[in-house]
Amino acid sequence: MSSPTSPASSPEAAASAFRHWQQGYGAVQHTEETASQVQALAEKLVEAGHQPDTDTVYRKLAALDRLTSAGLWLVVHMTYCKRVDIAGAPLAPQDFKTSPEGHTGGALNMVPAYAAYLALNNLTGHTRSWLMGQGHCVAAIDAVNVLTGNLHPEQRTRYQAPEGLSRLASDFYSYQQKPDGSMAAPLGSHVNSHTAGGIIEGGYLGFAELQYVHMPLPGESLVAFLSDGAAEEQKGSDWVPRWWRAGDCGLVLPVMIANGRRIEQRTELGTPAGLERFQEHMESRGFAPFRFDGRDPAAFVCALYDMEVAFEARAEAARNGDLDYPVTIPYGIAETIKGYGFYGAGQNSAHNLPLPGNPRLDAKARDLFNEHAARLWVEPGELGLAVTMLNEHELQGRALERDHPLGQRNPADPTMPVLPWGQNQASPMTAIDEFFRALISDNPSLRPRVGNPDELASNRLRGVLKDLKHRSNQPENEDEALDGQIITALNEEAVVSACLANKSGLNLVASYEAFCVRMLGAIRQDLIFARHQKEVGRPSRWLGFPVVATSHTWENGKNEQSHQDTTFCEALLGEMGDVSRVLFPADYNSTLAVLPSVYQERGRISCMVVPKRERPCVFNASEAQTLARHGALVVDEDTSAGEEPLLLIANGAYQLSEAIRACERLRDTGAPFRLVYIQEPGRFRQPRDLMEADTCMSEFERERLFPHRMHRRVALTHMRPEVFRGHLHTLFPQPVHSRVLGYINRGGTLNEAGMLFANHCSWGHALAACAAVLDKPPGEWLSSAELAAVEGRGDPSVITRGLG
Repeated sequence: MSSPTSPASSPEAAASAFRHWQQGYGAVQHTEETASQVQALAEKLVEAGHQPDTDTVYRKLAALDRLTSAGLWLVVHMTYCKRVDIAGAPLAPQDFKTSPEGHTGGALNMVPAYAAYLALNNLTGHTRSWLMGQGHCVAAIDAVNVLTGNLHPEQRTRYQAPEGLSRLASDFYSYQQKPDGSMAAPLGSHVNSHTAGGIIEGGYLGFAELQYVHMPLPGESLVAFLSDGAAEEQKGSDWVPRWWRAGDCGLVLPVMIANGRRIEQRTELGTPAGLERFQEHMESRGFAPFRFDGRDPAAFVCALYDMEVAFEARAEAARNGDLDYPVTIPYGIAETIKGYGFYGAGQNSAHNLPLPGNPRLDAKARDLFNEHAARLWVEPGELGLAVTMLNEHELQGRALERDHPLGQRNPADPTMPVLPWGQNQASPMTAIDEFFRALISDNPSLRPRVGNPDELASNRLRGVLKDLKHRSNQPENEDEALDGQIITALNEEAVVSACLANKSGLNLVASYEAFCVRMLGAIRQDLIFARHQKEVGRPSRWLGFPVVATSHTWENGKNEQSHQDTTFCEALLGEMGDVSRVLFPADYNSTLAVLPSVYQERGRISCMVVPKRERPCVFNASEAQTLARHGALVVDEDTSAGEEPLLLIANGAYQLSEAIRACERLRDTGAPFRLVYIQEPGRFRQPRDLMEADTCMSEFERERLFPHRMHRRVALTHMRPEVFRGHLHTLFPQPVHSRVLGYINRGGTLNEAGMLFANHCSWGHALAACAAVLDKPPGEWLSSAELAAVEGRGDPSVITRGLG
């Protein structure tokens, strides 16, 4: 819907409005090239029916200049000041912070970009989605959002009240805390749950580059603001044309903010030759890069509009079969200098604190602040008119940018398939294969994505490969297809990002356990963001999914110790349990039983450590479902002797097999015992806060499984023993009477039995540990040859024969 205007426009009115805009405002100035582009844009907007006349466009772009200047003004106040004077008067020493802080230069560069995004939505009457890879530039977003009222309730209450701008400035890096230790202000150093419209923290540069192409659905547009440092260095950021398809992807409008500087040095893109090489590289990778004035918000508007129109035409041609893949993707390069608009622009110091001193203590720095801030100030009445002109959401019948489509993902609950239970020995990975195939078949409206850095067939996902296929621009066999849903690259960050970005659909990530470690940064960024959204009462609604760590440590002895690493599950066990599950299904049935809960979760990622080799079906259907509900199960016990039973705890498929074998020896000798399998160790930790407590078992349930009367305890874990014992310390209340066996960083070219023996995690070592906690001689359960092997004096084969 177009905006109301004054009576019919005339050429004179248009010319006057154009001249008014062309004068710029403060630091916002317009080149002849941009002026020509703006005239063309105005004609296009009128022709498309978005605006009634060109002079309305020019007046709105003049309003954009003022919003941009005010945003720059507010950003520098957020860095340096405790108080904002909306009348623009010079500030006194006491108005400045004792310890100023802020990523000032990057935030200044983002102000014209984000303000232009808001203006483009107004000029076209359509709310696009946005993300920002350089999350440390959040001051730009918060400043412009506060000026325009595009806020969540907690920020609106705090920052649009009287003295709200001063409170915004004083809150920024205030470090104030609530009684529970959390941040007092609804504001952060990076994009966070309070940032209106924020969907990615951007604390790890480079992940936005890997994710943005997988985010929008057909019919949606996403503006992606990207870092030049990340763009030139993040491998895989140039693969967007490789993955984009008109059939299941929306339009993506990447814009790189080319300010030419990292924290302490110039980027390669900060040199003319480097920028030329980058542009040539992007062209060779299937992009259509072009440069524009990154200091001018109008240039951003022109660039984004033209990118979207051109891309939509190519997408339509691809849908009609008139254009082959890869489709050329427009790519904007916003040329600017770090910190443009304020003192120190273009210098290393612009990254953080551009002034040569603290204005509170340094008169020269204070004079420089007041001088350069004055150039950016906008009279409040003029600013109010500008904001009103650009804030027409209700009139246009569109959502606030706070509520853009990607920030409101809430797919329908998926239908869960019902599959037959296993009876015989089978690979637990085949349960995942069969379940995910059925899940996709039963839920055709939910877009699937599979992240795969390895061999799907080797990891027993042959059916998934057959049904979904590798995505390829030039398929060469039956396992590849143009519209394949499997994102395959030998880059773990890139493939997990494809699924993290697909918050409107169903996802599966599977990789060698050791290689999953490279995914940690991307996954953790999502977990933290989801947790913070819960904390402010706006929980994520995207569907949970598993990251499957298979070909795991105990199965990967043949590939040397680089492939023997339990770090991934250990790290995710350290994250908050209400957003991060860690599961160790031991057989086909336990894997099958837990999968529905994984996909019914909202805003929660599950690490599943799953064997790919065939394993015996230890659990029947009822037992597997109990494991899925409670996270642990009594597998076996023999308490007939009347003595205090020994409590054995197993965690991990191979560890369970060894514990079962040890229990057989205990039973043969009449020693009482109980064996409990822990499939989900996080359920039995001491909860760290109330939200995590909701996912943990009650004290009653822990006592039912692990009675206090059973003082002597031995555990075998898939993980490093220190990690398992640390997280589940309440299960080992008497350290002198407990032992935990697990991965102790020993390996090499070994088979499963060799790995278990080398890490002192075999059934023989378990029995020796049982003897130790009972203060009994191990010879009670081990032969002299077995004891010699366990103690490192004999032949390991007496233990490893038939092991695992």
